[in-house]
Amino acid sequence: MNVRDAYRRVADRVAQAAERSGRTSKSVLTIAVTKTASPDQIRTLVEMGHKDFAESRVQQLTQRTAAIEEFVSRKRTLAGAKANSSTPNDHPSVRWHMIGHLQRNKVKQVVPLVQLIHSIDSLRLAEEVHTYAARVDRVVDILIQVNTTSDSTKFGVAAPAVIHLAEQIDTMLHLRLRGLMVMAPRSENPEDSRDTFARTADILSEMHTAKIGGSNCKILSMGMSDDFEIAIEEGANVIRLGRSIFGDVDSG
Repeated sequence: MNVRDAYRRVADRVAQAAERSGRTSKSVLTIAVTKTASPDQIRTLVEMGHKDFAESRVQQLTQRTAAIEEFVSRKRTLAGAKANSSTPNDHPSVRWHMIGHLQRNKVKQVVPLVQLIHSIDSLRLAEEVHTYAARVDRVVDILIQVNTTSDSTKFGVAAPAVIHLAEQIDTMLHLRLRGLMVMAPRSENPEDSRDTFARTADILSEMHTAKIGGSNCKILSMGMSDDFEIAIEEGANVIRLGRSIFGDVDSG
């Protein structure tokens, strides 16, 4: 299946899952994870109007953002020339997300490139992002990555500690807490992810009750290629898909 057909099939599945949860497909943002995508596949999605892409590694993020920015810029220039206008026609802008583990020494490379960091997993990392954001005088949108399991080898903040970290982040003027991100444990049965997603949604609800994060703190970034429909049913409004769009490789 080519990327156009795969993308349309995913869109249909998203719409059906959203309908089952009493919502519409417009309430769910699909992020295309480009970890193993070819440059042609990414360009095809941009041409189709898709705007949100993600990487989990800093080096790939840097390379991808530069290549796609050049592609979009060229498209805008060509569109302007065809219109015989000194002002290029609009071409879909692209937003990038950082979804992988972020080391503190890579913060200054990542922040200028992304719309949202999904993987804040410690106070020290949040402080590093805040320090850099203050230095460049901007506010950075972030999600706290939740670890709902007892596996200490997995990244993320232990579920019982999320509220406390959220309260600390909420005092940082150059960070804007937008919600939570979680990765469910790998399983052949998508239903095994449901408890993880439900627990993360509950934590966000607890944050709202405690008035943490304000009205903009409403993102639940949950669900990948194997379990995104379950995630949507449990309240996800952001999903991160690689393999289901770009092919049968382990890309998300």
